[in-house]
Amino acid sequence: MRVRKIANAPVSFGVFELSDAPPPLGPDEMVRALADAGYEGIDSGPIGYLGTGSELADRLAGAGLLLAGGWVDLRYEDADAYASGLPALEAALDVFAAAPAGDLPPRPTLACSTSAERFARPGGSVPGLAASDWPAYAARIQEATDRCRERGFEPAFHHHLGTNIETPQDVERLLELTDVHLCLDTGHLLLAGGDPVECLRAWADRVDHVHIKDGDTKILAQALADGVDLRELMGRGGFARLGEGELDLPAVVRTLDEIDYEGWIIIEQDTLPGRRSVAQNIADQAANRQMLKDLGL
Repeated sequence: MRVRKIANAPVSFGVFELSDAPPPLGPDEMVRALADAGYEGIDSGPIGYLGTGSELADRLAGAGLLLAGGWVDLRYEDADAYASGLPALEAALDVFAAAPAGDLPPRPTLACSTSAERFARPGGSVPGLAASDWPAYAARIQEATDRCRERGFEPAFHHHLGTNIETPQDVERLLELTDVHLCLDTGHLLLAGGDPVECLRAWADRVDHVHIKDGDTKILAQALADGVDLRELMGRGGFARLGEGELDLPAVVRTLDEIDYEGWIIIEQDTLPGRRSVAQNIADQAANRQMLKDLGL
């Protein structure tokens, strides 16, 4: 039997960075809500939000949740900035190592820091890396991948709107130049002009982490027309509740079966803090989980 587990992530509740302002809800409330909705795991969100060491382990064990992974971005385009970010990668791996053990270990989710030009105009309309920049850029991604493997973790690289790895063409080039596995995010792919079902099939041998997310290209088009950036696109609901955007979710689930996918499936609904109530976010994530249950996941 395939080993699959369903998780959610703090970004679905507007928690994607830690600042002086308190998050919209605390970690205990979040893990309880996700456990009650039938999730089996949670992404770390910003490192430290769920705690570290024994605090993290106790919090997750108390809710019956496993750690699915966690986001770590690095500035691969700049050698010095990349090097200065490596301690943060090691600190994240320390956090993952302290999480409760399960049959699906957490995946370090590698990503690149934002590109100012693409963040301002997300969706694939802004050119990415120059051909001459790709070799060094990819070599640093490979180095970060190898560092994770040396610590006993298999990372997955997350393509993302507003970054240098945004479009299907960017992903293809990354896969050519490295051996890193892929975190395929259906929502980011959809809004970057890709077809999630076609890409799942094309990249099946490299996909071992999946983020299921819906997207609305009409909201993206209006955001671009208004001249607002990726952050505001999130706030406007560019990543919709499952079934309310344009993602063909039944086809995605069928394709995961066809390619014999095993691993974490993380439902996400990226939003900004304060744009929806905590109660609405909790209800949305329960509804998202039920939608996957209805499709057999």
